[in-house]
Amino acid sequence: MTELNADLARRAIVDHTRLLAESALAAGPDAAVPTAPKWTVADLVAHVGQTQHWVAEIIERRVTDPAQLPTEMATPPADPREWPAWLSESAQRVAGACSDDAFDAPVFNASGDARSGTQFWMTSMLNEAVIHGFDAANAANHPLTVDPGVAAALITNHLTMLTSPTWEMQRSESAHAIRGTGQTLQWLATDTSDAWSVERRPDGATWQPGTREADVTVTGPAQSLLFLLTRRLPLADCETVDGDTALAQHWLDNTAHASD
Repeated sequence: MTELNADLARRAIVDHTRLLAESALAAGPDAAVPTAPKWTVADLVAHVGQTQHWVAEIIERRVTDPAQLPTEMATPPADPREWPAWLSESAQRVAGACSDDAFDAPVFNASGDARSGTQFWMTSMLNEAVIHGFDAANAANHPLTVDPGVAAALITNHLTMLTSPTWEMQRSESAHAIRGTGQTLQWLATDTSDAWSVERRPDGATWQPGTREADVTVTGPAQSLLFLLTRRLPLADCETVDGDTALAQHWLDNTAHASD
């Protein structure tokens, strides 16, 4: 299973935020975001920059109590020409906050899983930069390439979030919808050695790395699988879907995040 290298993750946060800024500037502030239809490009820029500054403060202050989370958000520049500098600042701030020393420090982890708080936030910020970078690129009709290892690590993060202790509290409808009676799904990357197996159990969905017999197997490059699982690409865009297509579509239909 591909592990997320911290140095690579920090660089990728900065690089993908830069690409997002370039696409956002090309698309313009009032442009629609087809893959996040409730947002304009200006909304997208504000969300990413504000979230990066917010998370950086959590790590910098070593916040452990959710009651002490920051309550004020950074103000995005009104002039789109200032977006690249503002987003560069927010990306570098949060990447810098996710230092090696911070990994061992007590920091609040919103997912409630076994990762350190800084590990959780670093992966979440990488996910924000990559997924919303795709949104901005799509709005501007720009191409986007994601390193296969980064994409694979973000698939792992995505499934970890969907099966985390706090998912039912945050997204109860989703958590209940993806329960089942033993149905199995498999996501198989063609450009890395990664595979992810999901089982829908009565008490909740679980996942594990590796291949196994499955009711449906979806195959494609890690980047395509990531954008499929995060509802940026349709199931039809994958290389192959072997088995119960309706089962795979049901999973996708019921695993949206709040900002989708």
